[in-house]
Amino acid sequence: MSSSVVSPAARLRGLRPDWLNDPKVWRTEVLAGLVVALALIPEAISFSIIAGVDPAIGLFASFTMAVTISIVGGRRAMISAATGAVALVIAPLNREHGFGYLIATVILAGAFQIVLGSLGVAKLMRFVPRSVMVGFVNSLAILIFMAQVPEMHDVPWAVYPLIIGGLALMVFFPKVTKVIPAPLVSIVVLTVITVAAGIAVPTVGDKGDLPSSLPTPGLPDVPFTLDTLTTIAPYALAMALVGLMESLMTAKLVDDITDTHSSKTRESIGQGIANIVTGFFGGMGGCAMIGQTMINVKVSGARTRLSTFLAGAFLMVLCIVFGPVVSDIPMAALVAVMVLVSFGTFDWHSVAPRTLRRMPAGEITVMVITVACVVATSNLAIGVVVGSVTAMVIFAKRVAHLANVSAVTDPDGGRVVYAVTGEIFFASSNDLVGQFDYAGDPEKVVIDLSAAHVWDASSVAALDAIETKYAERGKTVEIIGLNDPSADLHGQLTGELTSH
Repeated sequence: MSSSVVSPAARLRGLRPDWLNDPKVWRTEVLAGLVVALALIPEAISFSIIAGVDPAIGLFASFTMAVTISIVGGRRAMISAATGAVALVIAPLNREHGFGYLIATVILAGAFQIVLGSLGVAKLMRFVPRSVMVGFVNSLAILIFMAQVPEMHDVPWAVYPLIIGGLALMVFFPKVTKVIPAPLVSIVVLTVITVAAGIAVPTVGDKGDLPSSLPTPGLPDVPFTLDTLTTIAPYALAMALVGLMESLMTAKLVDDITDTHSSKTRESIGQGIANIVTGFFGGMGGCAMIGQTMINVKVSGARTRLSTFLAGAFLMVLCIVFGPVVSDIPMAALVAVMVLVSFGTFDWHSVAPRTLRRMPAGEITVMVITVACVVATSNLAIGVVVGSVTAMVIFAKRVAHLANVSAVTDPDGGRVVYAVTGEIFFASSNDLVGQFDYAGDPEKVVIDLSAAHVWDASSVAALDAIETKYAERGKTVEIIGLNDPSADLHGQLTGELTSH
């Protein structure tokens, strides 16, 4: 007879994270965290320059964001750190008012994100169409590649064979073994070659000085007044919205790649907590980093919070303990990694001729507009908003003609019954008014809405307008067949939408 009693040891294994139960998972997560940490260093330094702050500020932000979000975030294995989108938002504030105001803005942005997350802003993700998501992914891949172009322009000739060699290593090394991530092998091999051969090429150290100590907590150096609040609030709100949009879009992308679900509400609140922590530790704030997330999830195969935590922890260890070694890493090695990431991120199926031939023109238009807006502005959030609005306009135009009207006149000619079918809302209601024969109809008109649904005030106003036009000719209108929600809305608003 088999026993159903679970041993304490088995129960403990069930409560422990996956990476503690499986050494293979543990190794994958550790190595993935190391690769991401190496890729974060030049990115964080570059974003610091965009924001107009010392490189250490961006590195501190990447450290605190990654470590904090690994604990409080809603999407496992996603990387959050200092980002270009956030840097662009806060750069003008830093130039005009100084670093203290920047830090105060980061903290306030975090508070805004917690409030927005608690109010359910993550639910708005359901209104992002698939065509916008595809455009988001493709534009992201283009931006990742474009960010590498300056590193390949006006550089020593040796950079090009190093990039090609790095790409070749990452493509072919996994055929030998997948125990060690190919990007890590590529970075190590190219660093050894350049150092041993004394090849003079741009290195990580050329981007800026690495910090030599951990960040310390403190309050922002600003006057705690209403004037300060009114100064930083617009920037903080913009940062909060941009950060949440990029983070939630990235989380949705990782959900699709890993075929797992994440809590978008927890992620929204977690981003706020991470930014508050980052602000108190003197960092420039941030959000989800889609490029580094792709390295972590798609290239390295990470799936747990450990890789995110270690990406931040390794970042500081590499800077403080191994700073001289990390400074010697050739930028060509990291460029090769990011180029491979960009090609792996792009949805090539979406632009295949066979797909384009079958895809509705509206879907293609939305995808192209999303990509164009993102590439033109270098802002993923703007592209997503414009793409979503475009998709809604196309959808509204498409369904505006779905409200059809057919008339049947009684044999005695005493009344006419109009049967309305479809969805009646702001886009279709204008067409509805013009489908009745106000002059030629008999004295009694019946409008049957059994096969229709009234959605908004514009629809009620259109029905009122129809009644008014008939009344002006001495004819009566009876509306029948309203379903319960439509009847409730019509009862509340009819006769109240025009001035008397």
